[in-house]
Amino acid sequence: MPQTGEKEHILPFFKKQTLTLPLVSLFLNTMIIKSILDTDLYKFTTSYAYIKLFPYAVGKFTFKDRDETEYPDEFVHALQDEVKAMSRIRLTEAEIAFMQGACRFLPRVYWEWLSSFHFNPEKIHIALDDNRQLHVEVNDFMYKATLYEVPLLSIISELRNKFFGHVPDMEQIGSKLAEKVQLSNDHKLTFSEFGTRRRFSFTVQDAVISYLNENAHYCAGTSNCHFAMKYNLKPLGTHPHEWFMFHGAQFGYKHANYMALENWVNVYDGDLGTALSDTYTSDIFLSNISRKQAKLFDGVRCDSGDEFSFTDRLIARYRELGVDPTTKTIIFSNALDFEKALQIHDYCRGKIRCSFGIGTNLTNDTGFKPSNIVMKLAACKMNVNQEWKECVKLSDDLGKHMGSDREMEACLYELNLTSKMS
Repeated sequence: MPQTGEKEHILPFFKKQTLTLPLVSLFLNTMIIKSILDTDLYKFTTSYAYIKLFPYAVGKFTFKDRDETEYPDEFVHALQDEVKAMSRIRLTEAEIAFMQGACRFLPRVYWEWLSSFHFNPEKIHIALDDNRQLHVEVNDFMYKATLYEVPLLSIISELRNKFFGHVPDMEQIGSKLAEKVQLSNDHKLTFSEFGTRRRFSFTVQDAVISYLNENAHYCAGTSNCHFAMKYNLKPLGTHPHEWFMFHGAQFGYKHANYMALENWVNVYDGDLGTALSDTYTSDIFLSNISRKQAKLFDGVRCDSGDEFSFTDRLIARYRELGVDPTTKTIIFSNALDFEKALQIHDYCRGKIRCSFGIGTNLTNDTGFKPSNIVMKLAACKMNVNQEWKECVKLSDDLGKHMGSDREMEACLYELNLTSKMS
């Protein structure tokens, strides 16, 4: 791996990748998702957990554009074409071999099942409402429905850039990336690439990860399994908010965090030991976590709220439970850039271990406003004969709350959090 300061020979890679408008249009008219592995690892780990524990559960995922973008009809047609193209991809034997070697916690039988899986356009409903807001909904068994989220977000993010006429300046991207990597190398700042769902494009993410692979001494890996395979990096991830949202809808919000973590242990027996902390606010998570869970899980992921306050509160909770916080790790992943990560890194020094999952700031730092899009579990049921139950996500950031007003009020009331209602 090149030494710090030997970054100049990589920058021409970005220069020769500079795209003109015709080339961008040509690229974006090709198939965007070319591999089932072009997604985040936690989609596979969560899919397998549903198969193991809730094989008959059904879920409904819905798309939300927080910027309330107005989309043209042509966008819907392009998205539908991409969905049809996505249905043709299959997991290959080479991909099975890589994932089996990289993820000992997932058995070969899962990958063999996945090799028979294909994305089904009939499970995806795409439409514009009267205000030209985009609506996307996926309805399927949970172990399959969860697999649609990240590819669909990646496609929508890339298509938006096409329709806005955005052309990436790859030389500028490369220059900014070199500064970020230099900061990481100089300060021994450990981070992972988490940028698939809101990337500018597949090509930009590919170029960024290639550069990280060659130059970033403290890059722990990537959440994207396709690029992990391409560059022989470690695929990283544990579980998403939906895992807790599913448990909240089915078992009640007071028990959601505890049961979600217990069931995760039942599936993975201590592997994948980073607990997501903010589905129903971090205050509720910290009050729910047991001493056994605090000792068993390697640490937590902080995905919303004030990182410095959360660090203090988590350390205090570990000490209250008789757990040495210096043996635990916080993974921060809340829309971070490298300067903010360095501030948090310095704050945590000597108190608790830390690492950073950095996404949009790596794969969509192009000078254009990145998409602010999400796709979350909206409703679920244990089997096809049951009634739908709404799902809620609260978060430590009010703007990230998700769910109907009625169900959110019920959740807040049950958790005695009515003052946090936005």
